[in-house]
Amino acid sequence: MQSNTVKAVDWKNDQLVLLDQRVLPKSEVYIICHTISEVIDSIKTMVVRGAPAIGIVAAYGVVISARTHHKYDMSLEQKEEYKSVVLADLNLLAEARPTAVNLMWAVDKMKQCFLNTYQDDSTIAGLLALAKKIHEDDIANNHQMGDLASQLMARASSNPFSVMTHCNAGSLATGGYGTALGAIRSAWKNNLIDCVYADETRPWLQGARLTAWELAQEGIPVCLNADGAAAWLLSNKNIKWIIVGADRVAANGDVANKIGTYSLAVLAKFHGVKMMVVAPTSTVDMALKTGSEIEIEMRTTQELTQIEGMQVAPIGVDAINPVFDVTPATLIDAIVTEKGVVESPNTQKMLTLFG
Repeated sequence: MQSNTVKAVDWKNDQLVLLDQRVLPKSEVYIICHTISEVIDSIKTMVVRGAPAIGIVAAYGVVISARTHHKYDMSLEQKEEYKSVVLADLNLLAEARPTAVNLMWAVDKMKQCFLNTYQDDSTIAGLLALAKKIHEDDIANNHQMGDLASQLMARASSNPFSVMTHCNAGSLATGGYGTALGAIRSAWKNNLIDCVYADETRPWLQGARLTAWELAQEGIPVCLNADGAAAWLLSNKNIKWIIVGADRVAANGDVANKIGTYSLAVLAKFHGVKMMVVAPTSTVDMALKTGSEIEIEMRTTQELTQIEGMQVAPIGVDAINPVFDVTPATLIDAIVTEKGVVESPNTQKMLTLFG
């Protein structure tokens, strides 16, 4: 399924092309990754971000690594050396960012394909076909989740209402269409919503720079707000749902997402606003019993003390920068995946759907 929304990740002219999300919306700059080191750097430095998009980029990264080291008519000894070198690249790739499980999921799928084919000269073609399938499946899954989320919202209210979202879980964070923004796009198409409130999302301002830009591009009414204004908005505006994506979902339904999601869920519970998480099954990690087992990435303090290189805090003041938090399943009304919807998630409901 093709997506007519913006492309953050593309395989074009046999090259990996990434939209540099660090400079949006001021500039629309595309970067071509020629090496596995450039792929890893693009993930670490936030050229590409969003769990599904990171997974897709990782899949194409495996193709680049395998292609870089491949030689035709290799001896058996050379093939074993080839395997070792590529697997070393894959290990580095899997460690690029620790919280989003889609990265490891994609690398594992690609690794299995490589191990099955590395002795065959068709291995590059096979890896590329799988990477493209991961990409295409993500877009199709996003549309499916958007439909399921829209149906869920339609059952809850027949009158137009507003929604709030946090960070960016749209086309820029996925293969296309989006998870949380896919749900919002589908709801807008079905005349369910009248306004989207977008948290600015400090410290990287993904809501201000990316979500507002995506929605404005498509003419969907969007209103930007400071993260700290959420409680006032929930008590004064016709907001019925908070809709977010996820970077990892544990077996009991706990959800890791951009820092600030947990506090939004607490506010939503107090104000009687429903909390929806939209994420593909590749984000569900049934190996983790609860969210307490999810590793939370800590990034540089400069992301807090500076904005676009400008110092906004006193020099020498300490800062802490966890970039994700974990929202307990008890605060979540629905987890929407392409396989189905888990309402009021718990371990048994998660097991029923995901096994």
